[in-house]
Amino acid sequence: MIIKQAEKLNFVSEYYFSIKLQEIAKLNAEGKNIINLGIGSPDLMPSENIIKELYLSSLQENSHAYQSYKGTDFLRKEIANFYKKTYAVELDFATEILPLMGSKEGIMHISMSFLNTGDLVLVPNPGYPTYTSVSNLAGAQICYYNLREDKNWDIDFEELEKSDLDKVKIMWINYPHMPTGATIADESYIKLIELAKKHHFLIVNDNPYSLILNGKPKSILVYEGAKEVALELNSLSKSHNMAGWRIGWVSGASDYISTILKFKSNMDSGMFLPLQKAAAEALANSDSLVRQNNEIYAQRRALVFEIFDLLNCKYSENQSGLFIWAKLPDNISSSEILVEQLLQNAGVFITPGFIFGSNGERFVRISLTSKPEVFRQAKQRIETFFAKK
Repeated sequence: MIIKQAEKLNFVSEYYFSIKLQEIAKLNAEGKNIINLGIGSPDLMPSENIIKELYLSSLQENSHAYQSYKGTDFLRKEIANFYKKTYAVELDFATEILPLMGSKEGIMHISMSFLNTGDLVLVPNPGYPTYTSVSNLAGAQICYYNLREDKNWDIDFEELEKSDLDKVKIMWINYPHMPTGATIADESYIKLIELAKKHHFLIVNDNPYSLILNGKPKSILVYEGAKEVALELNSLSKSHNMAGWRIGWVSGASDYISTILKFKSNMDSGMFLPLQKAAAEALANSDSLVRQNNEIYAQRRALVFEIFDLLNCKYSENQSGLFIWAKLPDNISSSEILVEQLLQNAGVFITPGFIFGSNGERFVRISLTSKPEVFRQAKQRIETFFAKK
């Protein structure tokens, strides 16, 4: 390059899965036929009515122009209806909802809209790595708060309150939690809201897994006073098998939403209209799809438990979301060691917990996004590897 990269990129590395997928592609090119159980990209189809709506809308002459930066009224109305039906949350469709091209985009938009250089951001450990990378890109200081197995991955409020919370600008939370699959009680949400009011920081709840293997979907916005101090991200990627469609949204008080729109409107020129119509169709008629997904994922979860039993890993059977999180046996010192053993010797890739933070070091994760025969084949390969040891 004839110029240097921006200094902000000195604090950001290439995403782990981007690097690992390149390695897996190289192994496959060598004839290894790697089974990838690591990444949560849904293999199931959206429902037929969703795809039909996308197709029919694409045939209309007025579908291919630029769209509103804040999304169409009909999409925002369906999001509001969905929130009322699913979470008992009342949202003003006109001012409290902003459609996004995937909720991952929203992490950047929120960070760039509210963070100044040097602001303090609370990030969960373990947690989604993008919270860290985007905070770094925004020039913020990161303070990791611990989530631990002995507290069922709930927030340790006693430890948290020992921090100087008056310096915090944003706190990222994510329940059902990725990667651990944990959920938290109402009391934890209520206490978080009280802390945010007391110390004047913004909570952002990243909530894409609430409909997956979770009997009680929750939104932080249902709790009294939450809109004063909280935003919520959500999407159709996992719940409706639409990950590649890039459809999400952020919800919250109108002042927060209008601030985010200032940034977002300079980043894109609106979402493709047929995508918005298909998204509205998905939200309006989602019950049967979600129920069918969960029946399939429950069957796959049982197969993943068999793999972890074979690996002598311990796990909770009460996890929610799209992944199963398991603890290494005592004779294996790190998640990376087990992952590399399986990749190189059994041709099976699972996710090492260390990529989610230091508290994930002794854990591994398997995604539920493979067909049953793939899980059975992976188990057979692992059994063969152990038999040769």
